[in-house]
Amino acid sequence: MMTVGCSMENGVRITMASTLQSGLAVWPSGSGTPQAASQCAMGSAGSLQPSCAQVRMMRCLGIPTRVITNFDSGHDTDGNLIIDEYYDNTGRILENKKDAVWNFHVWNECWMARKDLPPGYGGWQVLDATPQETSNGEALQKKGRTHFHGIRPCPYLTCSNGPSWLFCSPSGLYCCGPASVRAIKEGEVDLNYDTAFVFSMVNADCVSWLVHGGKEQRLHRDTNSVGNFISTKSIQSDDRDDITENYKYEEGSPQERQVFLKALQKLKIRRFKGPYRANSPSSKPMPLSQNRPRSLHRPSLRPSDVIQVSLKFQLLDPPNMGQDIRFVLLALNMSLQFKDLKVSLSAQSLLHDGSPLPPFWQDTAFITLCPEEAKTHPCQIPYSKYSQYLSTDKLIHISALGEEKSSPEKILVDKIITLTYPAIVINVLGAAIVNQPLSIQVIFSNPLSEQVEDCVLTVEGSGLFKKQQRVLIGVFKPQHRASITLKTVPFKSGQRQIQANLRSNKFKDIKGYRNVYVDLTL
Repeated sequence: MMTVGCSMENGVRITMASTLQSGLAVWPSGSGTPQAASQCAMGSAGSLQPSCAQVRMMRCLGIPTRVITNFDSGHDTDGNLIIDEYYDNTGRILENKKDAVWNFHVWNECWMARKDLPPGYGGWQVLDATPQETSNGEALQKKGRTHFHGIRPCPYLTCSNGPSWLFCSPSGLYCCGPASVRAIKEGEVDLNYDTAFVFSMVNADCVSWLVHGGKEQRLHRDTNSVGNFISTKSIQSDDRDDITENYKYEEGSPQERQVFLKALQKLKIRRFKGPYRANSPSSKPMPLSQNRPRSLHRPSLRPSDVIQVSLKFQLLDPPNMGQDIRFVLLALNMSLQFKDLKVSLSAQSLLHDGSPLPPFWQDTAFITLCPEEAKTHPCQIPYSKYSQYLSTDKLIHISALGEEKSSPEKILVDKIITLTYPAIVINVLGAAIVNQPLSIQVIFSNPLSEQVEDCVLTVEGSGLFKKQQRVLIGVFKPQHRASITLKTVPFKSGQRQIQANLRSNKFKDIKGYRNVYVDLTL
């Protein structure tokens, strides 16, 4: 159950209560910083709840709206479309309080006309209920329109009963959008509102830097790691609908690079002329300045300086929670000379927003490669090594920094491992019929090689259970598997869903679900 409350007397209040997640997602009055902005780091309970509240409010206003999830979402704070990542000489990723790549981020799309923009930029617009930065909506603020914490009457959208209300971004407040999805894809980052920031969330480049001796050396530039599997729910099914092509051209294509460079050029023009105004003349294209941001410049190397060695990580087993992590480092010599490599390896936990925790595993490998030879270096991180350092996001960042004596150049490779839990299995025993008894079997297990305590299983389903079913399990033995059978009487017909969740003092939110159709009669 989700509820939305709205009041126009004292600004806007949006609250949401969920039977699966406790707590409220609220836009506070006075502070200017939404509580939701910090909640996205809590995972789906933080970012999805405010988005769902916004969806329901916009749909109540008659505006078609849907939830969007972006994986590997960029957070570019300095507006150069570059996410800078810093490493030390042991391969450890350093904390960067500015740029970051989030494991995922959630926003909404609303379908509306945009008469304030050139023709063709209406349709789906991005609205972010958990904005990460303050808005750049200078145009609205300078025109002096009344606003209540990001909601204001909008002349660009009309309905039968008068002016509509729309989330438009006032400068200086934590708001984001509406930004045209088509403008994002085409690199029109000078169009209102916050289009440049959304562009960076889906299509920024990542640049890795080595920090040593007070100096910074550029290691690698990755043009396709940000903005993956951009998704929404399919119509009339639980399948994932991939809409990445709505936001950008295919990674690696000439069109994608052309749009990226176009966006960079527009950002430089915008710094001098401000955001787009509907009645202002369009600017002529200008050549890209030779004074590019530091992250875009790389000094040329002599042929003898290039290592010509490739490094790559490969997992040997699925990364299951509670088990050792086994992987290999693949090293390939692409030259006709012998190569003596020193490789520093590191592993550390990551938070959802990309913030690293201190390393819990480090190793050094010395690899000698003959011309055009490939070798593997086996690695293993025991569960006992990572268990006490793991964050609730279950993300582990492994990295390898390689160097060769005869070259000043260094090689960096990294990989993010998401540990997985075994899903809860739900079986419906018999036909589901309104007002007839129904048995439901729930099978679950403790995936860890250690005993857990305070174990609680919750089961619920709209139209199937009158209230949430809570089963206190208490102590759960290592690697133990258990099964319970619940009895209920369905009271609503149609497509229904059973949801189960298992928590303990060592893990939380092991989930499972099962769709079931409830008939009216036999």
